[in-house]
Order: sequence, then C-alpha cells, then structure tokens
Amino acid sequence: MIRAVTSTTTPTAAPTNPEIGRSVQTGQLRTNYHDSGPPSGGEGGTVLLLHGSGPGVSAFANWRLQIPALGARHRVIAPDLAGFGFTDVPEGQEYSREVWLRQVVDLLDALEVDRVDVVGNSFGGSMALALAIHHPERVRSVILMGSVGVPFAITEGLDAVWGYEPDVETMGRLMRETFAYDSSLITDELVASRYAASTRSETMEAFSSMFPAPRQRWVDAMAHPEGSIRGIEAPVLLVHGRDDKVIPLSTSLTMLEWIDDARLHVFGRCGHWTQIEHAAAFNELVLDFLDQQPG
Repeated sequence: MIRAVTSTTTPTAAPTNPEIGRSVQTGQLRTNYHDSGPPSGGEGGTVLLLHGSGPGVSAFANWRLQIPALGARHRVIAPDLAGFGFTDVPEGQEYSREVWLRQVVDLLDALEVDRVDVVGNSFGGSMALALAIHHPERVRSVILMGSVGVPFAITEGLDAVWGYEPDVETMGRLMRETFAYDSSLITDELVASRYAASTRSETMEAFSSMFPAPRQRWVDAMAHPEGSIRGIEAPVLLVHGRDDKVIPLSTSLTMLEWIDDARLHVFGRCGHWTQIEHAAAFNELVLDFLDQQPG
C-alpha cells in the first residue's frame, strides 16, 4: 500500500551538470534523483540504487556506469541521500540512519513505487538493509556492495574517508591509494571533478557534520542488530572487492553467515569501487541475479 505524499516531481531540462536529475519533495527534503528505463519498471521491475558516503559523492558519480546498463531492462531510480549531491535540505538538518530511511521511503511513495530491488554501496548498503528490515514489503531483493551494516573495527581507509578535509592532493591520495586497487583508472580530471564536488558549500558543511571523530561510533550507528539481519527473508547478493581498504571483506562474510538466502561474489584485484573497477562484470552479475527473482 502506498502512503499518500503531497509532492511533485520536477524534471530538469538538459542540465549542464549530469549529476542533476529530477527533483521531488520528500518530507522536509527536496530530493535530487535520476530516473531511467521503463517508467513502470517493465517486466524487470524497479531497481533502487543507494550510493556510498565518500566526499563529493552523488548518485550519478557513484552509479554512472550502472544506470544505462541496468536501465536497458529495468526502471532505475538513484537518489542523492540527504547531505550528499544536489538534494536540498533545511538549515540545521541532522543526519542519521532514520533520516535517510525516511527519505528513501518518502521517495518511493512520491514516485508511487511499491516494491524494489535495492542496491546499496558501502554506507548505502546499511540503508538497503534498513529498508529490508523495516519495510520488507517494499523489497524484492537486496544487493550489497562493500557494505556497512554489521559491527567491525573501523579501518584506516574509512577513517581517512570520513575524516577528509578538502584538499586536491588528499582527494587524489584517497582515490588512488584507498578507493581503487588499480590507480591507473584515476585520472587527474576525475580527481579534480571529485575535489570540486567536495568543496560545494552545501555538501562540504553537511559532510563535515556527519562523521566527526571518534568515528568508530558511526560504524556502530550504521550497524544493525544481528537478529534483524538474520530476519531478512529477501534474497541477498553480496559483492566485495578482496583488496578493499575501506570496508573489510569480513563484513560480507559475516552477512553471508547471518542471512539465510545469501550468496557472495568476491572480485580479486579490486578495491572499494567494484562498480567502477569491474563495471561490466558487476553489471552482468547484478542483471543475472535480478533475472532470477520472481515477479
């Protein structure tokens, strides 16, 4: 059942910035989102893409290689979560798992989407789990990539990501030495673009307020109780880079143990950006998993 939400969607005609898509009112937020593929989801249904929490991230930056590939067979919705990208938030907005979950549910209601296959990357993985735990009727299947959501000791990589202070050289080190296994994929232009995104006044202020030190508490805050994760009945595909320096492979191994209907695919020679470093293989893996789900 869809809860009525008073809101309107606004397309942006030919934006010069590809990160800006459509917008819709979701509670007190005005969510920027991308909407691709068959409007009704077609036979493949609707896929919801939830991005990670790196500095300067947006839905488009995170999923630019997935939106067209998945959108050929599915409706794809990719929002900027509050505090990231081009979603408008009220002054003094606080950020928490509850705020982001409310935004996701309000977005689905506003777009009149009953049920989704939800794909969560890193921080977005915790939000995908939250949707499956608290609104199981809205979730057909779950795909988690390098996901947060279970307890683990914060890594040096994640501490550096959440502790980022805007600086182009720091951004370059994060992208080449922390996020990616193959640093040759990271061009100077890509670093400059991500750095520029991280210095937008709105997102810079929001990011600095989200994960202040000591940061282990935010890992713990994004973790779900073991019993809640074990209670997930939707089929789950876990994807992880073996060489991930941000979120350890052990998190996916834990979820593989806890979730009854789960499978795990590990990419060797891969860091935290599976969807970028192994884009074609990742897209094929996701599409194959979605094809196996009952309507």
